[in-house]
Amino acid sequence: VYKDGIWHLYYQWNPYGSKWQNLSWGHSSSKDLVTWEHHPVAIEPNGLGYVFSGSSVLDPDNTAGFGKDAIISLYTSAAASQIQSLAHSKDNGMTFEIYPGNPVITLESEARDPNMFWNAATGEWNLLLAHALDHEMLIFRSPDLKNWTLNSAFGKGLGAQDGVWECPDLFELTVEGSGEKKWMLICNINPGGPFGGSAAQYFIGDFDGKTFTPDKDADGNVPTKWMDFGKDHYATVSWSDAPDNRRTVIGWMSNWQYAAEVPTMQFRSANTLPREMGLFKASDGQIYVSTVPSPEVDMLRDRLVSRQSKLSVGKNPRKISLPADNDGICEILLDIDSRKGAPVSVMLSNDEGDYVDMVYNPSEGTLTFDRRKSGVTDFSQDFPAVTVAPTFSDDDSTLKLRIFVDRSSIEVFEADGKFAMTNLVFPTVPYNRISFSADGGRADIRNLRIFSIKAVND
Repeated sequence: VYKDGIWHLYYQWNPYGSKWQNLSWGHSSSKDLVTWEHHPVAIEPNGLGYVFSGSSVLDPDNTAGFGKDAIISLYTSAAASQIQSLAHSKDNGMTFEIYPGNPVITLESEARDPNMFWNAATGEWNLLLAHALDHEMLIFRSPDLKNWTLNSAFGKGLGAQDGVWECPDLFELTVEGSGEKKWMLICNINPGGPFGGSAAQYFIGDFDGKTFTPDKDADGNVPTKWMDFGKDHYATVSWSDAPDNRRTVIGWMSNWQYAAEVPTMQFRSANTLPREMGLFKASDGQIYVSTVPSPEVDMLRDRLVSRQSKLSVGKNPRKISLPADNDGICEILLDIDSRKGAPVSVMLSNDEGDYVDMVYNPSEGTLTFDRRKSGVTDFSQDFPAVTVAPTFSDDDSTLKLRIFVDRSSIEVFEADGKFAMTNLVFPTVPYNRISFSADGGRADIRNLRIFSIKAVND
């Protein structure tokens, strides 16, 4: 939730260890989405159970009776059953009082991760609740955030159905280049992702305050769409009350296939960069989500360590050094012009033989990401993988990329946001070079810029 210039991030947190137990709401806050301050635990388990995921909103009209502009939170209390509990904060989200009338929603079946928002069109609150094992989202309404009425259910038999449905979100966006407004329903699932394990799917459609109606494709089917084409992007939800009508999201950067076994010390996982959501219409007539780094991310840039206006590449790789500062963390921007349609390789590597190979194939309209030799991969049989993103490109020979290389992750964005790809990597030493090659033809790398990234939150 965003309030008075502060972005508040609440997250599942075990204060006593790095495994899944003792779940509470941890709390961090930021003025710029880049530098974060950690705070004491916001909500702790009680007799109703662990504190699972949920959402927070501002209540400017005091509909809940806790005061104007109070922060209201709903979360799942999980013990023998899963029920929905309410808490509120009168000190800008630093501490919370648990509502004595909890639970506010109970069901006989497993349901979790309440996500609520004010619906200005209907003048009431809406809430989505993941009916996890039934593979559907339940839609509620309320006048006061305490008393909720079930309106409808969405999702039976639609989209990816192989895993439990979790962490929903629902919001309205404008389609780029038009005044058309559509609703986007996020549905995180585990397992059942396109490359195994957990992932975030979404649906585009219309919402009247009671029922979500999904768009269909030319064949009359509801298509399955993915927010990210890597293996490590899950539980993505948006900030409520973000400024300037922004729809800013953040995800958990891991995969339940191996989240508890990743070779990190001493942290279990990280979040993605903050991202801005939009919608665009592709050549197939379908509306898809666009994903770009939040503008605040530009603040991370330090020195411009390399700039090339044009590199002509062929079968023999052209190599450029990456910055050594701050363990080689960097941002890379480049345009790929494949000329005659030959596949183009963008490889990150180090002197120990670890490498990540990203290949743009213009004839197939794809970007692949191969991390099978990226470094430490033997902690899980599910970790070595190749992920594939459609480029949604109107130009079958050009691709513009923005790549963020961190110590143990790589986030790849198409420059206009047409796709994102998030993958963990664990190189034995930092990658220290980037190389370009074209197999079967010539290609140009244009507008290459490499920035070192400042150290923050050390």
